[in-house]
Amino acid sequence: MFARYSAGMPLDPIIEHLLGAMPPLELARMSPAQARAVTRELFLSVAAKDVPIGKTETLSAPGPAGAIGIRAYTPVAAGGAALPAVLFFHGGGWVLGDLDIYDALCRMLANESGARVLSVEYRLAPEHPFPAGLDDCIAALKWAVANAAELGIDANRIAVAGDSAGGNLAAAATLVCKKSGPKIAFQFLIYPALWPAQETGSMRAYGERYFLDRAAMKWFSNHYAPKGTDTCDPRLSPLSAPDLSGLPPAYIVTAGFDPLHDEGAIYAERLKAAGVAVVLVDYPTMIHGFLSMAGVLPLAGEALAAAARAMKDALARA
Repeated sequence: MFARYSAGMPLDPIIEHLLGAMPPLELARMSPAQARAVTRELFLSVAAKDVPIGKTETLSAPGPAGAIGIRAYTPVAAGGAALPAVLFFHGGGWVLGDLDIYDALCRMLANESGARVLSVEYRLAPEHPFPAGLDDCIAALKWAVANAAELGIDANRIAVAGDSAGGNLAAAATLVCKKSGPKIAFQFLIYPALWPAQETGSMRAYGERYFLDRAAMKWFSNHYAPKGTDTCDPRLSPLSAPDLSGLPPAYIVTAGFDPLHDEGAIYAERLKAAGVAVVLVDYPTMIHGFLSMAGVLPLAGEALAAAARAMKDALARA
């Protein structure tokens, strides 16, 4: 199933105002530490505020290089039965981002989906290049399944979700787990980065002026996958995977003015061709990162709620 909005629509007025009021980020001119500070302040300023939640907990999972931080969200309406679980991997080009930036989004996702959300604090590049972040995400998945009873979750109803670089990690983890486990029941990919080494039509069309730009993507990719990395490795570039059959159902969100738009759309087409159930929802008036702007953008909350309902229905059938 493919759900698309009309093509050729103008930029949303709220987004246009935000872009006009925002000084150019120029992440490629910053150090990772500077970029982390700047983007943290920016994203927290547009995130939803005071989102209610049943409970949050600070947990940790054993990882290949030490403990992995986990923030667990139990939805407001949770009962006593084991809940589905969503392993959430934040965005930020594998270099930026943290659990606080995505706190509001994870609260909303937990409440709308009825699942327990486990937000994963994976290692960041350039201090920890590929595949360190992915290894942490897979370790967190395995820990969640192994400790399902203690976590109050159903090991047969595990989903992965992530935006941008987190969408890359979610898609890559799903590919790895198809072969080695654990079983993943659903994948929610939000404007995912799936083909770092290639330049698509949307990258050429929207690689300037629309928040995420071509220079930033190159900066991110060079930090995460330094020279000598195999850019055709499906763990880095899921669109390079030769076989997408047997993967779990997917819900993919794309944004019309996003340089990564085509990567999500192409992946959806390939999943469909491989016999995977997939819903592609395109928001043509939006930019990269819009789902994190629920504090100023009503459509962000609506889009997240729609995806969460689809996830809830899919996990109920798992």
